[in-house]
Amino acid sequence: MNERDVLTQEFERHRQHLNAVAYRMLGSVAEAEDAVQESWLRLDRSDTGAVANLGGWLTTVVARVCLDMLRARRARHEDFVGGLPEPIVSVPSGDDPEAETVLADSVGLALLVVLDTLAPAERLAFVLHDMFAMPFDEIAPLVGRSPVATRQLASRARRRVQGAAPSPDPDLAEQRRVVDAFLAASRAGDFDALIEVLDPDVVFRIETRQGEQTPVRGAAAVAERILARGTPLAPLARPAIVNGAAGAIVMPGPRPFAVIGFTVVGGRVAEIDVIANPEKLRAVSVRD
Repeated sequence: MNERDVLTQEFERHRQHLNAVAYRMLGSVAEAEDAVQESWLRLDRSDTGAVANLGGWLTTVVARVCLDMLRARRARHEDFVGGLPEPIVSVPSGDDPEAETVLADSVGLALLVVLDTLAPAERLAFVLHDMFAMPFDEIAPLVGRSPVATRQLASRARRRVQGAAPSPDPDLAEQRRVVDAFLAASRAGDFDALIEVLDPDVVFRIETRQGEQTPVRGAAAVAERILARGTPLAPLARPAIVNGAAGAIVMPGPRPFAVIGFTVVGGRVAEIDVIANPEKLRAVSVRD
């Protein structure tokens, strides 16, 4: 095995971690893969003989690439603040669908929606420190600030995340029970049953090819929206795991028409995210 083969093998050993970092930074599967590929190109061009911690070096590189991508996105006015991310989807198989959770990334759609509202430097500081335990003195050079100022960036981001992103119920089986009840009520056109399963302050978001529609808030308004004519998603929905949580996928043909993510809090549906934008579904690879 030559030196380049060894380098390739080492890179592949870290690829899953790098993808996790990039996806949390960008909220896009395709862009995350691009960022990880760019980190490989930089590794291939660099002399890393003196690098003691290759995983840390690669994490720093992919984080810098993601930061540049976020800044470029904003400079082009393509930052879809409040927009929905590209989902990671798996379809349960066999008799134990809950065992399939290992196939999906654990970062929820609701959290990614909030992360998209952060400034690029805030997002980087929060993701690297709070999600991957990177020390502030290692993050600081990436954002061009002191460790103290970087800590303040992460703290500000944390307050915004905690104030806006609900903490979902951890039990996937309970999530599935609630989502199944929601789908059953939707299919039956049962308004009262929907109200029973929805949190009073539930938020319904949908993004289509035309972009994200104005979110609908409140159990009654959301139930009316779900049951409105021209919303035929529930009859065609089948169970799926969406970003590590109980969700659904609508596949009338070989390709997904929509992916539905649910955030279940306190035994009720607190957020519903419907991704029906073909651009964001192109990267969805349904894992059976």
